[in-house]
Amino acid sequence: MCDTSIIIPCRNEAENIGALLDEITEACAVIGPFEIIVIDDNSDDGMADILAQRMAVMPHLRVIRHDRSGGQSAGVHSGVRAARGTVCCTLDGDGQNPGTEIPNMIAPFSGPNAANIGLVAGQRVGRQDTFSKRYASKFANALRAKILKDGTRDTGCGLKAFRRDDFLNLPYFDHMHRYLPALFARDGWEIAHVDVSHRARGGGRSHYSNLQRGLVGIVDLIGVAWLLKRGKKSRPTEVTPAANTARAEG
Repeated sequence: MCDTSIIIPCRNEAENIGALLDEITEACAVIGPFEIIVIDDNSDDGMADILAQRMAVMPHLRVIRHDRSGGQSAGVHSGVRAARGTVCCTLDGDGQNPGTEIPNMIAPFSGPNAANIGLVAGQRVGRQDTFSKRYASKFANALRAKILKDGTRDTGCGLKAFRRDDFLNLPYFDHMHRYLPALFARDGWEIAHVDVSHRARGGGRSHYSNLQRGLVGIVDLIGVAWLLKRGKKSRPTEVTPAANTARAEG
């Protein structure tokens, strides 16, 4: 039994995954029962061997492998479906999202406003990326915020936390991980924001260029804007016998 599932979607992160697993394990010792689920997105750099070795000595580690590369959103979705925890926390497998931030990410779900919060979104401070990547991200976030009005300045941050069942109620599509604030808000949830630290990639390389992100993002933005307009507006309330009696007497 675990309370929290930590989900790491990644591909070809053999140089980073071992240190990240150690960091998460140490940082999460204070949060209660937890599991780590690594979604191996059909890696071919030897990461699978590293994960197999770690599983032999880390009983809280689980590994799910895709039969073909599906991307980050597919990885998150596969991890959440397999999760045993009530709350899920995601982070990137490249090591740029510190595992030490996880306790801060899940804390709002035990706070005074927990019942109204659907998503805790990390927002990177002091980003350790190239100028071109930071600029492209800033432009994309500004455009998205203007159109979707999701109140989040950094949806590209991999650190996010949510309840498992609430996430699975969202419509799935590739690249949905960049639109979670808007999708949760569409379902009537409040979004909590947590400033998180960021660091340079330890090894390997990014799998997507700014041009690839931009071309895909245009199509996604149009689709999500459509989804928001077509969201269910009514909220159901079951009528009890006592309520019917009171109405009849009135």
